[in-house]
Amino acid sequence: MLLGAIEAGGTKFVLAVGNQDGEILDKLTIPTEHPDQTIPKVVNYFKDKGIKKLGLGAFGPIDLNQKSPTYGQLQKTPKTDWVDYPLGAVLQEKLSVPVVIDTDVNVAAMAEAKFGNATDVDSCLYITVGTGIGGGFYYRGQTLNGLSHPELGHIKVRRHPDDRYQGTCPSHGDCLEGLAAGPALEKRWGKKGDQLVGVDEVWEMEAFYLAQALTIFIYVLSPERIVLGGGVMKQKQLFPLIRKYVIDMLNGYVSSPYLTADQIDQYIVAPGLTDEAGIKGALYLVMD
Repeated sequence: MLLGAIEAGGTKFVLAVGNQDGEILDKLTIPTEHPDQTIPKVVNYFKDKGIKKLGLGAFGPIDLNQKSPTYGQLQKTPKTDWVDYPLGAVLQEKLSVPVVIDTDVNVAAMAEAKFGNATDVDSCLYITVGTGIGGGFYYRGQTLNGLSHPELGHIKVRRHPDDRYQGTCPSHGDCLEGLAAGPALEKRWGKKGDQLVGVDEVWEMEAFYLAQALTIFIYVLSPERIVLGGGVMKQKQLFPLIRKYVIDMLNGYVSSPYLTADQIDQYIVAPGLTDEAGIKGALYLVMD
């Protein structure tokens, strides 16, 4: 049986056809534009593929309550063209297949737990740092949803002593996403991250913010593995800085051999699925 999968991100949509074994058989990436431009391309890709179900990992906020009349509808997203867009309902109507929906970061956490760098543990926290900052949590076979879904990128963090930037988040200003996502890096320093590789103060400040967030998530969720993905985390020099800050900020309060200088590189890791965690997770949503 052929299955469809979509990773709907703020920058791009990844479209794929796969099978029950989790294999990606065909894939296409398109830019995230206005729905009137993006959705016809999505429908055109899938219309002759013969898929029986569609898994959707979407940017948020999005309604994930399957009993809700607005299941799959985007909410107050920073992607203003998509606010209140009934993404799930439109895809189900136009493709005539059942659509199962979760957030892009929740499905990435699930994919890392099933196929990637968290297969040996029961819980996995996945954080993406890119155009925005989002987080998903997988715990013993399920992703975390409740009143809504986790919005881990919008927590408040203490300002770095040398940071005078006001923050980019349209809702909160200087939340984690407002201070540490890709657009904040570019606006604070005047260049994109990949043009700032050798500038130590850029990555020290970035690590300071991300490590604060991870420390909070360790206290609240106690994940057995943390996976950091997204475009900003392709700057590999961030990982040792973040790990060091996390150990310093925890200050020995949480007792675990993984939270030591010797083993923390096995605890805070890069994605095992590289850039395929989201699309693999979306496919897994509809695998029996």
